[in-house]
Amino acid sequence: MSEFSGEVENSVPMHSKRLGRELAMEFLFSCELQEEVPGIAKFEEFLETARDEFQMKDNRQARRAEEYARKLYESVTLEREAIDEIIIRYCENWAWERLSHVDRNIMRVAVAEMRSFEDVPVIVSIDEAVEIARDFSGVEAGNFINGVLNAIKNREFSAADKK
Repeated sequence: MSEFSGEVENSVPMHSKRLGRELAMEFLFSCELQEEVPGIAKFEEFLETARDEFQMKDNRQARRAEEYARKLYESVTLEREAIDEIIIRYCENWAWERLSHVDRNIMRVAVAEMRSFEDVPVIVSIDEAVEIARDFSGVEAGNFINGVLNAIKNREFSAADKK
């Protein structure tokens, strides 16, 4: 994970939504890897561990990041079946089982944000997912995720729905 303190290596503050996306993805990834059902109590436990392990600062930015992560986690959890169906539909010639757990959860978070967070432009959700994928999974994964999410944007979200 990028530094949970809200800063990246060159001391530029990380935006709270970006940190929230990473926290949500990390938690969902962890649950999937451990074959656990993601529950809110488990999520709060995860946040507590993340605060300690990564020495997250107790400030407004960290609280906003945690709140955003909580909203994303809840959105993915409530809509997971529909989100997975959308992702599977656009992963042309790529079996769901072949996707890494990280990549699946990055896309879940992005699609949840695209579907449910009207204040976030779809293109921002895609750009953030690509950057997170490049940080966590590599350039090729970022390119793949970019292609899938752009196909979803082009076919699932009209310009009238979200910009």
